[in-house]
Amino acid sequence: MNKLKKIFLTAVTTLTVVTAATAGEEPAAEGYRNNRHPLLQKDYIQLPLGTIRAEGWIHDQLARMRDGMTGHLDKIYTKVMGPRNGWLGGDGDVWERGPYWIDGLLPLAYLLNDQALVEKVPPWIEWTLASQKPNGYFGPDTDRDYEPGLQRDNAKDWWPKMVMLKVMQQYYTATQDRRVIDFMTRYFRYQLDELPKNPLGKWTFWGEQRGGDNLMVVYWLYNITGDKFLLDLGELIHKQTFNWTDIFLNQNHLRRQHSLHCVNLAQGFKEPIVYYQQGKDSEQIQATRQAVNDIRHTIGLPTGLWGGDELLRFGKPTTGSELCTAVEMMFSLETILEVTGDMQWADYLERVAYNALPTQVTDDYSARQYYQQTNQIAVTREWREFSTPHDDTDLLFGELTGYPCCTSNLHQGWPKFVQNLWYATADNGLASLLFAPSQVTARVAGGIEVNLKEETTYPFEETVRYHVSFTDKKVKKAFFPFHLRIPGWCKQPVVKLNGKLLTVDAYPGTVTRINREWKEGDILSLELPMEVTVSRWYENSAVVERGPLVYALKMNEKWEKKAFEEDKSDVYGKWYYEVTSDSPWNYALPARSFSPDRIKEAFTVEKSNTITSYPWNTENAPIRIKTKAMRLNGWTQVRGSAGPIPYYTQQGKDFSDEETIELIPYGCTTLRITEFPVR
Repeated sequence: MNKLKKIFLTAVTTLTVVTAATAGEEPAAEGYRNNRHPLLQKDYIQLPLGTIRAEGWIHDQLARMRDGMTGHLDKIYTKVMGPRNGWLGGDGDVWERGPYWIDGLLPLAYLLNDQALVEKVPPWIEWTLASQKPNGYFGPDTDRDYEPGLQRDNAKDWWPKMVMLKVMQQYYTATQDRRVIDFMTRYFRYQLDELPKNPLGKWTFWGEQRGGDNLMVVYWLYNITGDKFLLDLGELIHKQTFNWTDIFLNQNHLRRQHSLHCVNLAQGFKEPIVYYQQGKDSEQIQATRQAVNDIRHTIGLPTGLWGGDELLRFGKPTTGSELCTAVEMMFSLETILEVTGDMQWADYLERVAYNALPTQVTDDYSARQYYQQTNQIAVTREWREFSTPHDDTDLLFGELTGYPCCTSNLHQGWPKFVQNLWYATADNGLASLLFAPSQVTARVAGGIEVNLKEETTYPFEETVRYHVSFTDKKVKKAFFPFHLRIPGWCKQPVVKLNGKLLTVDAYPGTVTRINREWKEGDILSLELPMEVTVSRWYENSAVVERGPLVYALKMNEKWEKKAFEEDKSDVYGKWYYEVTSDSPWNYALPARSFSPDRIKEAFTVEKSNTITSYPWNTENAPIRIKTKAMRLNGWTQVRGSAGPIPYYTQQGKDFSDEETIELIPYGCTTLRITEFPVR
């Protein structure tokens, strides 16, 4: 690995910029809890819920969630989220769906400081606390007869309790309610006693494959209480969890179709790194890196996810990718980033968040799509080539189309992403490792409370500006380190302080740490020039990228709301959206456009003068890329999808004359071609 070259600085003030080291034995951040010995000391520490506020377009995103499904799921999906839910003491659904909703609703409520949303949380918290038995068990405990649309069995399964543990953890960070600590301590003592008799896989395989979610909360509690039995429990949970380290290093699951459930892979992805905090075996780090490499060349999709409709599929552009996979992979990457401090995971996280997530939910958050396709030319009621179809509803936008798990689970995506925009650092500073308009109020060295306002329209804009101020107006300055991520795709970052250039010769994929005395009114700016690149994917197809965004063919989109037949409505909801287009889509890109000496000329970037508060649709897409393409004469629609075609071929001419096409960010599209044949 290349060493960081000497850094040259030009500024009026004296400051130091260095590259952040990997996680090691460093002092705890000012007032924020790092891992307790013997767990691995982290460079970055998640801040309490409520210290970070979304602004700009991402605040608008959260507000749409509040006004849409997330804020009203108890009314929209009353059968499951209403009073009959087992997690409210009812005789209805006793499994994952209720906890899933609260796992996203709770952080949304506190991020927005929305009292109406906050008031929806306590009934779930209070019933859960009150449900705990003298032996430590909590949650529903009674299996009941099947009822359509409800999961009324496996009440004692370990898996849904893992989701509720995450809920309780977030509730504590927001409220400091000490009952949570006592509650978890009793439950984890119960687990230590009970797991040898009834292991994680006793009731379902979900608990066994998702044990990393259980493990991370055990370590969180250990950092608060220091109870040694929690380390013993950590070893036991790790031993009973599906061996993801071995799967990634030594087995062929990622090179074999139908080997795993797509969401289990997303959740299992973090387990080696979660356990690394205790095990400290470099194989656990190596395993996740190997998994990324294998996924990239087998099941991988350009969104950062993989073919998985629900079973793993090789990364054909018409395979499905489940919405739960997106939000769970985001949560895994957030966890991995905090533990490792490795910026490749921040790049990966932004790829998923800024490409896969926006396109799979409607603008008003009234409906979502169970599967998405990277080459998606129609959203219609047709049976497609999915490994796990749910009649002909998987691509439709609706409240319950496909399968209802995503209706319940999608809500954690954006709120937890916002919660990870900023971190406390082990050297008593603050870190901006993911970029979006936001503001953080947190303590730094000396216990001084600082406000950092991040002004940007990233990922569409190339500049991020940080405004420094202090909560106590008597404080005018403070010395603390500020960590800034340099994305792996950015070749020539520019850092300025109060308009004056800081020449930083740093490699992409590193963290730049600026130690200085910060003053009220300081403005630090980070410019991240984005260049058009072309990556190769399924069968050497071409994907156009720029910065963190993938680009796709812009198509006319006609949305039509339709009603389900009466016999379908109980399963899939009463209505759905179809999306169709009259635009041509069967384009290939000329190979000559990708050569280094032609790419700038071949792809013309156009930027809107203003960016709206909601940029994620075809009308508001703020960036456009124009390029030449040719229509392929024989590429036609088959069963509602783009039909089979040689994505790369040396055959004779099978295309028409060149014409200009327009590409927009993938996350702004519903219909699209993303992986282009090459001619």
